[in-house]
Order: sequence, then C-alpha cells, then structure tokens
Amino acid sequence: MGVTDQGATVWLTGLPSAGKTTIAHALADRLRGEGHRVEVLDGDEIREFLSAGLGFSREDRHVNVQRIGFVAELLASHGVKALVPVIAPYADSREAVRKRHEAAGTRYLEVHVATPVEVCSVRDVKGLYAKQAAGQLSGLTGVDDPYEAPAAPDLRIETHTQDVSGSAAALHALLTERGLA
Repeated sequence: MGVTDQGATVWLTGLPSAGKTTIAHALADRLRGEGHRVEVLDGDEIREFLSAGLGFSREDRHVNVQRIGFVAELLASHGVKALVPVIAPYADSREAVRKRHEAAGTRYLEVHVATPVEVCSVRDVKGLYAKQAAGQLSGLTGVDDPYEAPAAPDLRIETHTQDVSGSAAALHALLTERGLA
C-alpha cells in the first residue's frame, strides 16, 4: 500500500470560528493534488444530514461526535484521509473516537486549532458570538458552554499567529512526518 492509499482520520478540534474548516479544505486541496483520496467531514454538514434532530446538550454532542467518528474511521479504513473539522468540545468524546480507531487499527491524529476566543469572536463566521452577546443564543462552546482543549494533541495550530497556508503546511508536515503524505 502506497502512502496515497493509507487512510487516516485527522480530527481538527477548536472553538467556533477558530479556522478548522478553512484549514481542512486547504489541506484537502493539497492532498488531492498529490493523489490522495480525501474527504472533509464538516461538522455543520454532518449535523444537517447525519445528526439532524440532535441538540447541543452534552449527551447529544457526544452522540454527534461518535457518529462522525464512526464515519471517519470507516472512510480511513478504506484508504481515505478523513479530515474532520468538528468542535467536539469534550475530551472524553474525542478519546472514545481515538480508541475506536486504535481498536480497528486505523490511524488517528488530533489537531487542536488553538485560536483564542477573543479572536474567534471577532471572526464570528456564523454570527454565533454576536447572537450569544445579544442574548439570542446560549450554550456557545467556549463562552457559556465548556470546551476542553486537548492536553496533548498531535499538533497545536495557532491561527492567530499564522495564516491559512502556514497552518495547512504545518498539518501537512505532521502527516509527512507520520508517513501519511
């Protein structure tokens, strides 16, 4: 099996508007250009199609993360690089996904897109921080709902100190180092 045939899940966790999806798509473009099979499992799209009906309670967030983790592992086990830009705010949920991958013998990398909440709230890609500040939204991860940052991720990317291409390059370097790119 060549490097381009080796699957893996790359989970990008971080606050809303941290840059997870933007980095995932930039890396996906680069990997596809190198001949890799890649899928981006965007958290918003998954919520719409695979996890419709789930709310944002701790239990529902856990179920959502486990569903996404199952799909990612399935793709990775078939030689696809599954890039997963999903908040996944709870460490135990992410650890359960990691353990599922390990049990299946599938590669799993956790990347913390470590953008401070102050920067995320200025970016506010979806207007969530503005809605929360106006009292129209509660349970916003990292503001009035918990976010448990990874203690020891495979990579920590600080998007407030480097641009998208630099962030994607750092992640590509990790994949190369691990024999996946």
